[in-house]
Amino acid sequence: MFRRVVAPGIEMRLFEFSDAEDCFAVVDRNRAYLREWLPWVDSTRGPEDIRAFITRAQDQFHADQGPQTGIWVNGEFRGALGCHAIDWANRSSSIGYWVDAALQGQGLITRCCASMLEYLFHELHLHRVEIRCGTANRKSCAIPERLGFRQEGIAREAEWVNDRWVDLVVWSLLAPDWRKPAR
Repeated sequence: MFRRVVAPGIEMRLFEFSDAEDCFAVVDRNRAYLREWLPWVDSTRGPEDIRAFITRAQDQFHADQGPQTGIWVNGEFRGALGCHAIDWANRSSSIGYWVDAALQGQGLITRCCASMLEYLFHELHLHRVEIRCGTANRKSCAIPERLGFRQEGIAREAEWVNDRWVDLVVWSLLAPDWRKPAR
């Protein structure tokens, strides 16, 4: 079981089936906010959709392809951060994240990303990690910038999000460049 204590009261851990109701409640409560940038929100119509995601997340982790984690703050589910399937031949992966709108702008995702990067670079010995964000999603793009990622370019019309194409900023960080931020 994957679990990381990020800071007092903040934990990331692999999703479990018992998390489906809480996760769906947060997604549903934040639907309008999340759907602007995340293509999966409209197809997430109930806890059963979350359970299907959890099955895929657990399969991914057990196949040594990286963790998909929920974020808990003081014991309450508040968001997610996960690895996309690891490319072991090139020791690389990408990560994605989202958070309850009520906690946006408090540094939660930055701290969780730093913890995940520690795991990916120091425990799994990956060489490269990417983050891709919508070009107009300034708050999301601030996270890789804050963590020392380098902007590599724009992937034009790279993601179909709710009836529109979205250009994505491609950010990368290499293991030799990783420096965990001071708390």
